[in-house]
Amino acid sequence: MDEYREPVHESADGALDPRAELSEFLRTRRARLKPEDVGLPDYGRHRRVPGLRREELAQLAGVSVGYYTRLEQGNGRYVSAEVLDAIARALRLSDAERAHLTHLAKPKQHRRKPTGRTQQVRGHLRTLLDTMEGGPAILVGRRGDLLAWNRMAAAVFGDWAELPAHERNWARLVFLRPEYRDLFVDWEQKANDVVAQLRLDAGSHPDDPRLSALVGELSVKSAEFRRLWATHDIKDKCHGIQRLHHPLVGELELRLESFHLADDHEQTLATYHAEPNSPSAQALRLLASWGTDATRTGAGMPPARTA
Repeated sequence: MDEYREPVHESADGALDPRAELSEFLRTRRARLKPEDVGLPDYGRHRRVPGLRREELAQLAGVSVGYYTRLEQGNGRYVSAEVLDAIARALRLSDAERAHLTHLAKPKQHRRKPTGRTQQVRGHLRTLLDTMEGGPAILVGRRGDLLAWNRMAAAVFGDWAELPAHERNWARLVFLRPEYRDLFVDWEQKANDVVAQLRLDAGSHPDDPRLSALVGELSVKSAEFRRLWATHDIKDKCHGIQRLHHPLVGELELRLESFHLADDHEQTLATYHAEPNSPSAQALRLLASWGTDATRTGAGMPPARTA
């Protein structure tokens, strides 16, 4: 039997369809809850659908079954903020998921039209990145595009300057370049994070043709991407531990912290640092001491071109 592929719902102009996205998002959030999770009795083991039934979710949210059914079918045109909040509570959505639900249900109020222009990086930000010498620092834009990075990021993750501009994208690297599967110790978690953040962008920018094209291409080329995209999981830029297997210095355990820019919420500064005096800190110092040699042979990139 052929593997199921969730369709990438697009409108006639190539944009993602917010109504279809709203329907699938609500359905998948409902499916992940069990009656016992929300204090409801489970009348029997033979349920036709996984998770909560529509009538159970409607009961928890305090709305009629018909109203909720229309919403789950993608008709959120007249839904109020109070109803959305009640449904979000019933579904136990995270803050990022709540924001995503609002973007999908009220697209006209919250949709941000794509400008079509290349995302710009302020000169002072580039200078700031250059001064951050203790660990990798990356400026990430919409769609997971890699906009700027410091020398340590190139030494750890590979010199992305060697790639064409359109390939400098986390989703493309993680799903389409096999060397990144070797670089990330927990590749599955990294892949989950990338897709969940891309889903969040899709909710805010359903009219972005470049995002729709990226999702379409990855859906065709990567079975793992198709599977994760179908989960409709949502995650904002995050913090945590990133474990890597670097081809030159071996295992690295780095702490990731990310920050939205105050003047551009669509750009995020991601920084990585190692615990002081740890083996990972020593490995980073070693990479820094190797300078451009480490950068040129970093993970995921071909050797430097020779004349």
